Amino acid sequence: MVEESICNERIEDKEEMRTDGNGHTVESVAPESVILESKEDLENQAQKTRSWIWSVVYLCFYGFMVQLKPGEPFITPYLLSAEKNFSRQQVTNEITPVLSYSYMAVLVPVFLLTDYLRYKPVLILQSLSHVSIWLLLLLGTSLLEMQFMEFFYGITMAARVAYSSYIFSLVPATVYQRVASYSRSSVLMGVFTSSVLGQLCVSQGDVSYETLSAVSLGFVSFGLLLSFCLPWPKRSMFFNRARLEEERKEAARSELARMKPEERDGSVAALGSNHTSFSLANSVFVQMVKELKNVVKVPSLRLWSLWWVFNSTGYYLVVFYVHILWNKVYPATENKHVYNGAVEAASTLLGAITSFAAGYVKIRWNLWSELVIGVITAAQAGLLLLMGLTGNIWVCYVAYALFRGFYQFLVPIAIFQIASSLTKELCALVFGVNTFLGTILKTVITLIVADKRGLALDVHSQCLYHHVSLPQSKRRARGYGRSHSH
Repeated sequence: MVEESICNERIEDKEEMRTDGNGHTVESVAPESVILESKEDLENQAQKTRSWIWSVVYLCFYGFMVQLKPGEPFITPYLLSAEKNFSRQQVTNEITPVLSYSYMAVLVPVFLLTDYLRYKPVLILQSLSHVSIWLLLLLGTSLLEMQFMEFFYGITMAARVAYSSYIFSLVPATVYQRVASYSRSSVLMGVFTSSVLGQLCVSQGDVSYETLSAVSLGFVSFGLLLSFCLPWPKRSMFFNRARLEEERKEAARSELARMKPEERDGSVAALGSNHTSFSLANSVFVQMVKELKNVVKVPSLRLWSLWWVFNSTGYYLVVFYVHILWNKVYPATENKHVYNGAVEAASTLLGAITSFAAGYVKIRWNLWSELVIGVITAAQAGLLLLMGLTGNIWVCYVAYALFRGFYQFLVPIAIFQIASSLTKELCALVFGVNTFLGTILKTVITLIVADKRGLALDVHSQCLYHHVSLPQSKRRARGYGRSHSH
């Protein structure tokens, strides 16, 4: 019915009036060419809609499959087991720190290449890195090979931006929010399924860590094949604008050729105006960088950006090192008593629930943002202190799940608070800058606290350090948030 009404409206706009010899109107008939043109437009529109729907379905399936790595929650126990025989000190102070350094080194190049190459090549690179991780984990025996494994892990983390932004290049702006929820849900479901599968294999199937790694290699190899079949996007955010604008102008010229002379004159003027404005705004990316200074002047944007930088730093440091802590608190003698997969599955599910619930929280954020950030950050610091002091592994598990839940609750709120007042391009740049600043901070802390060339603290001492740093970041965010509001 909708298509028929659209078609009728288009036909009515282009109806021809017929008259008799006395000049009286006798009938109104739509030319056959107009009817055919309208039907062709509708068919083309329907074909485009079907095209992006199937692209989104395929991308979500890809996002689910690449997360199927049932051996991932057990990488640290595998390295510390008799099969690999690395010491806890080597894993804590020599192997794991490479992840932070690698992530920082490749983040900016990957961010720029993602947009310039239009996403797909970076996703292929990510899948190749996944394969390299599990090959090195299976076949590698030396410390250097395990450090290379962490290097490739850093590439996969940096390339996540390609997946999260790729879907927006495939669909109209009107469905951004909906498809973003689809893609995020598919990833979370993949992580949850992977963790449950890994835990069942270890606890119920008595599968060795080596076999679990081989299974993970099979899954990521399949993900690599899927990445080659991803559709090529036709647009990007910052680069390739000149070529796309030229294509639009060519299409406009073709349309002008079919217009009446008086209509053509007005449209040519408009086209020339558009060309001039585009020439003045040729470098979108440079303009966005210049506009970043205005973002810093807005108190709410500054507050949530600072929260993003400091809290994401603490969050990822905890995620990187928590498995080492669990192994120290409870050095299980049998693989089936290692519950890393179950805890990761539970914390992922809790994070998904809190993230979903955040969308229904209706408060005046301009008044209560600082209080909410302060309370949740204090709770996170308390959970870190509990993990650092307790000798009960189950307390560690619960504290970790709650810690992740609190973080995932604030993430969508921070995204909304930052994105609601910015353009899509500037929003992407702000998130990129925030992530990069957090990565630098994380790298500096790793170099000072964890690396063997720094303090080389054990994992318990690191927990206590992060417990102290989180309230400090809260006070910085609150202070900067208020300084300009007066």
